[in-house]
Parts: sequence; structure tokens; C-alpha cells
Amino acid sequence: MKIDGKSYRSIWLNENGWSVHIFDQRDLPWKLNVVELKSPEDCAVAIKEMWTRGAPLLAMTGAYGLAMALRNDPSDAGLEAAYKMLVSTRPTAVNLKWALDQVYGVVQPLTPVDRAEAAYAKVNALCDEDVATNRAIGEYGLTIIRELHRQNPDRPVNILTHCNAGWLATVDYGTATSPIYRAHDESIPVHVWVDETRPRNQGALLTAYELQQHGVPHHLIVDNAGGLLMQRGQVDMCIVGVDRVTRNGDACNKIGTYLKALAAFDNDVPFYVALPMTTYDADMPTGRDVPIEERDATEVTHIDGLDENGEMKRVKLTLSPGGNLAFDITPAKYVTGYVTEQGLMSRAELIAKAG
Repeated sequence: MKIDGKSYRSIWLNENGWSVHIFDQRDLPWKLNVVELKSPEDCAVAIKEMWTRGAPLLAMTGAYGLAMALRNDPSDAGLEAAYKMLVSTRPTAVNLKWALDQVYGVVQPLTPVDRAEAAYAKVNALCDEDVATNRAIGEYGLTIIRELHRQNPDRPVNILTHCNAGWLATVDYGTATSPIYRAHDESIPVHVWVDETRPRNQGALLTAYELQQHGVPHHLIVDNAGGLLMQRGQVDMCIVGVDRVTRNGDACNKIGTYLKALAAFDNDVPFYVALPMTTYDADMPTGRDVPIEERDATEVTHIDGLDENGEMKRVKLTLSPGGNLAFDITPAKYVTGYVTEQGLMSRAELIAKAG
């Protein structure tokens, strides 16, 4: 990814070899604020308070937190305590537990003196794998966009996305945005409808920022505009990221995704879910079984923005209490296909991967 022409990953090791840097995404797009995480507690706070977000990036942040914990206390008790603290920070996204399990599995058989070094080596490798995975998702998703352009070569391919599944949600490239970047870089004309994604506005603040930095044409729309755009024939495809796909193919993603899938189904617009296979949870039977995180109601009742003096301000939107269910479930029957690093899959092909 590039910001003002400079290449970055979304998480990277400090020169000291043990602390990590991330972007405080709460400040974007207004300010590029790089913060250093120095402890497992720092990583837990960054995950809980949305300094960093996106299922793959949460996983890497948590995994580095476990490695940091082992620097200070590599005992069995220290390993168990740090694991339990970090795995509880965000219950909905499956990638976090997966990454922690990966590190735990490597270090648990080792003597305490060897655990921290082995943990860092494993997390570094997981980050590189995430980059390669997202690049592959981009290549497979590109074939969809390329075909849509072939069918209508005289106009841009109009793509609708929800929330942020870009490089800010992964180590690099993103999931849902990776095919869009590949198409743009291949000079296929694309245009993106960016849902604002209330209540935290990840579309407005993050996806739009990413697309602007990459030079991809786009427009920000209110969350409820997508259905009308589809009725008017102004959407060629929808593609979203996902926090968990259950064994039967149900997709758990940011609240509002389900409504986009319903509108797409009603208007014969293909609806794709982009995911690394680490997000496929074969142990979770259906979407009904997924724990849905309910976040602080102030995310709904208040909003942050810049005032006329360029200062960040929080304002209250209502006198009423708020409810803040953070995710919803899109039933598999509304998903056209799953774009993974292993290829474009149907529901049956995805389920077959579970064995």
C-alpha cells in the first residue's frame, strides 16, 4: 500500500525487533498517526478500542501481543494468561483465535527460554503469508472484474463495497479491495460505490481514503443508497470482506452487509465475499451460532468529525438510547461466490474444503 507515494504495511516491527507499529485508524483520514505497541496490554487495547481493525490485521496484532508477553513471562502460566486475555478482545472475528492458536502451537512444546524468539519468527511468517494470500485474492477476483468489463467495454465496472476490507484491514492489499486495485493497475476502468458504514464510518473514513490514495475513482454513498443504485443498473457487482464464514457458507460481516446482499439478490447483481481461508470456520455450523459483538452505544448516538478550525470534535446525534450490534449474518444462499487465495469457489466447493 502507498500513502502519499510511500509504501507501508499496516503493521510492522520496530527496529528494536520486538515492539510493533500500527496506524491509529481512529485518526484517519484526517491525520496519519503511527503508534507503537510495546506490550500485550497495548495490543489488547488497540484491538478493543479500534485503533486497529479488520479480521486479518486483528489476528496479526494479537499474535504479536502474545509474542511480546513471552518476552516478559515465557512460563506456561504466562503463556496461558496472555492467550486468554488476547483471544477475548474481539469475539466475532475468527482470524484472531486462529493466529493465536498458530503461535501457541509453535511455542507450547518449547522450553520457556526459546518461546519468545520462536513466537516472533512465527508471527513474522504469518504476516508475509497474509500479504501473499491477499495478493492471490486480488488475482482471482480480477478475473470477475475483467469479465464484467469484457461484457460492457464502453463504461467503467461499477462495484459496491461495504465497510473496510482494504489494506488497512490486513497486512497489505486487502481482501475485497485487492481485486479492485489489481483491475485499476491493469487499466481496467472501475468505479467504486463506497458505503459510509455507520456507526463507525469505516467506509467513509478508511475505504474512501485508501481508494483516494490509490487513485481509484469512487463516490461515498449513504448506507441505504445501494438498493436504489442496483435498481437503476448502476452496480455491476458487490464485493465485501468478512469476519467469519461458517461451515455452511453463511457470512458474518459488518452490520448492513445482509441488507446489501438482499438488494443484490432482488436485482440480479452478483454478490461476492472475499476471504482468506483462515476466515472459514468449519467448526461453526451456521451463522446462527456466531457470537455477535454488541459495542458501546455511544458509537451510534455520537459522531466524530472535524470542525471549521480543523479540530476533532465529538457531537451527540440524539436524545434517545442507542443499540449497537456490530455484525450481521448473510445467509449463504445470497452469496454468488467466495473469492479466496485458493480460487473462486461456490458454496459447495467451499464446504468441500472442510472435508
